[in-house]
Amino acid sequence: MDNIQIQTLTHSTKRTKKRLTQNQVSLLEWSFNYNPKLEPERKMQLSRELGLAPRQVAIWYQNKRARSKTQSLEIDYNTLQQKLDTVLADKRRLEREVGRLRGELEKAHEILLASNPTHPPLSCDEAMNGSSSLAMEELYACLMG
Repeated sequence: MDNIQIQTLTHSTKRTKKRLTQNQVSLLEWSFNYNPKLEPERKMQLSRELGLAPRQVAIWYQNKRARSKTQSLEIDYNTLQQKLDTVLADKRRLEREVGRLRGELEKAHEILLASNPTHPPLSCDEAMNGSSSLAMEELYACLMG
């Protein structure tokens, strides 16, 4: 029988959680937005105004700071994700453009070789040194259109 009495006492001493009223939450939110750091005198003032224990006010502030930090991290993550998506799209676009330009260069090179079969193929260095200005003009004309 003693065991049953002990269980009954422990169940009856447990506190039931009470939800804050909308007015209490509104005042706490307003106070938090004004200053997220809870000073002891502000905690006591809110406790009196809201009819809550000072510890309950302190815990609400602590939980609110944790939620705010989580929300901030989510916003930062989403912003970074959008930037990453944009950069990856730019990278794919540039890779396609490089492929297209390489194709044009190869085509121009083939046209140049076909139009001037007596000269050996020019390397980029030779072309840049001006050894064949005619070949460069033909290449330019081919690339431009």
